[in-house]
Amino acid sequence: MPVLPAAAAAAYRAAAATGSNPFAAATSPAAGGAGSFSEFLSDAVKTSVDTIKHGETMAAKGAAGKADIVDVVNAVNAAEITLDTVVAVRDKVVAAYQSIINMPV
Repeated sequence: MPVLPAAAAAAYRAAAATGSNPFAAATSPAAGGAGSFSEFLSDAVKTSVDTIKHGETMAAKGAAGKADIVDVVNAVNAAEITLDTVVAVRDKVVAAYQSIINMPV
């Protein structure tokens, strides 16, 4: 399923508007200066996994009637936006890899 860049941008805008930016912790500058790209990527992946797990937990609590419906919808929406963003990034990485592989030597 191809993800359009406009859809990824819209998902990011929606996350920023709701205040549930899954990459907020990963994009803030480190106190000691700029971190490495691998640290940034690791933090982004950890934050993404945590957001998706929180969405799953809230969905289970909502199904059991132990959570407010607004909190459930917000958590599931944040998880969906996170998953859409991760898929869009993965698709771009795969496309870049294929482009590099197809370059003549």
